[in-house]
Amino acid sequence: MNILFLQWKVKLPPQKEVVTSEELMAHLGDCILSIKPQEKSEGLQLNFQQNVNDTMMVLPKLSTGLDVNVRFTGVSDFEYTPECIVFDLLNVPLYHGWLVDPQSPEAVRAVGKLSYNQLVEKIITCKHSGDPNLVTEGLIAEQFLESTASQLTYHGLCELTAAVKEEELSVFFRNNHFSTMIKHKGHLYLLVTDQGFLQEERVVWESLHNVDGDSCFCDTQFHLSHALGKEAAAPEQSQLDQQQQGQGPSVLSDLELARQLQQEEYQQQQQQQQQRPPPAPPQGRAQQGGRPTPERRQRHKQNSDCTLL
Repeated sequence: MNILFLQWKVKLPPQKEVVTSEELMAHLGDCILSIKPQEKSEGLQLNFQQNVNDTMMVLPKLSTGLDVNVRFTGVSDFEYTPECIVFDLLNVPLYHGWLVDPQSPEAVRAVGKLSYNQLVEKIITCKHSGDPNLVTEGLIAEQFLESTASQLTYHGLCELTAAVKEEELSVFFRNNHFSTMIKHKGHLYLLVTDQGFLQEERVVWESLHNVDGDSCFCDTQFHLSHALGKEAAAPEQSQLDQQQQGQGPSVLSDLELARQLQQEEYQQQQQQQQQRPPPAPPQGRAQQGGRPTPERRQRHKQNSDCTLL
């Protein structure tokens, strides 16, 4: 739906801030029904109509999720399911970056052309096999899944960068999550849809250039967003800083804030101690040298300015 909005194929009324899932499904259904078959042959038109019917049957499931099954042989390789017809009809490319590195021949042989579901079944079968070769192959396949738990490999990222066309809007699948992706000047970006950035107008795209998730945020023109401080990621922290300092937005880290609060508390304690009257002689407080004060002997003397604590 985000791609359809960006392509102006679906438009929302002005000033509309909330869209229900039912409204989204209605917009999506209207968009699918408006598609005209390009082939004129009767057979292809019948096939197109069947795909439309299958897609309309899938639409109710989209509000709760969409299951796809990747293959580890290519960034566009998925097991064909009725859910994938939605992308085909709307002409929206679907990509992933979970590929086997060809420089690991053992992993390539263990994974083969299997899909994720098929590979999991193979691992279970091989681990219970009496053939040592099959057991080893199953362990290699299991190690591949464990070492690539982020569902994005460096080889997959390189293949993804090469496969996606310039300025092409597509869907990127990773960790059971779908993201809107675009390629701009040779770099991949994901549309930021996290609610935590709802009020950050200068945070629109997030770069996809690292497997470990180290990324940077950009605005609508793909310029690096320097305005994004820690107050965007932790608005409550920023409000606390402003209340403590009575100044503008702060960019203090958690450690710096803790040190600041500790210092303020220490200063308050020092001020309270300075404002307190000196201790009464009967208490017998020690001086710096640890010797008893001379006033210990003058227990009979009363000092009206002192307060017994």
